[in-house]
This record gives sequence, C-alpha cells and structure tokens, in this order.
Amino acid sequence: MKTVTPKADEIHHEWWIIDAADKPLGRLATEIARILRGKHKPIFTPHLDTGDYVVVLNASRVRLTGNKADQKTYFRHSGYMGGEKHIPFKTMIRTHPERVIELAVKGMLPKNALGRQLRKKLKVYGGENHPHQGQQPKPLEL
Repeated sequence: MKTVTPKADEIHHEWWIIDAADKPLGRLATEIARILRGKHKPIFTPHLDTGDYVVVLNASRVRLTGNKADQKTYFRHSGYMGGEKHIPFKTMIRTHPERVIELAVKGMLPKNALGRQLRKKLKVYGGENHPHQGQQPKPLEL
C-alpha cells in the first residue's frame, strides 16, 4: 500500500453555512474546526489545507451551558506592565459576537502557519445577513 498525498488540483474547497442560534459554543466550535481542517473528507492530510469554507450566522445568539455565561472571561495583554484585560463573556457577546466563535475555533486549530491559513476560511456574522450568496453555501445542520 502506498501513501497518497492529494495534489493541489485534487483538493476542492466547498462552502458551508451554519446557523449558530441557540447552539452550545463548544459543540459548534468543534464542528467548525473539523470542517475547516478537512477531517470530514477521505483525502484529509494533516499538513495540507484540505478543508472547506464555513460561514456562521447568528453568532450573537450562541449559548453557553451552566454558569459559564456568568463566569467565563476572555484574557488579553497589551504587553505593558499591568496591561491585563479580562472581558466577561456577556460583554463580549454584546459588543463583538463574532470574536466569541472565532476565539473558540482558534483554540481548536493548529498553532502554526496552517492554522492561520485555516482561520481565514472562517466567516462569522452576528446576524442573518452575509455577503457570500455567490458561493452558494450548503446548509449544515448540527
């Protein structure tokens, strides 16, 4: 048996659309990361971008279970002494709902150049509207 590596012209990137309304954040993020990575395809190769594009709608309506909505915070640091910022989930979902899903998916992708390339294929929108109708994305039910 031989190991077959897919060539660039053999890799086809499809477009998927996901409605995040009332879905748990972690379960949603794992499915998005799986599709971005290409693990749902038989030609999956760990070092190549075999994944698809993902459009996420209604990011502002994503849910957390238990007390996580009250306890979860997002950490940033400016690089200066005392430059820590802790942003509560409720503030983040109100001001930047796209970042909540983007950060959850970012943690599930590789931390290298391939991961950065895959993150560019994720398009997240807080509401129902998106500018990707021309790509004819297929709906994905979770």
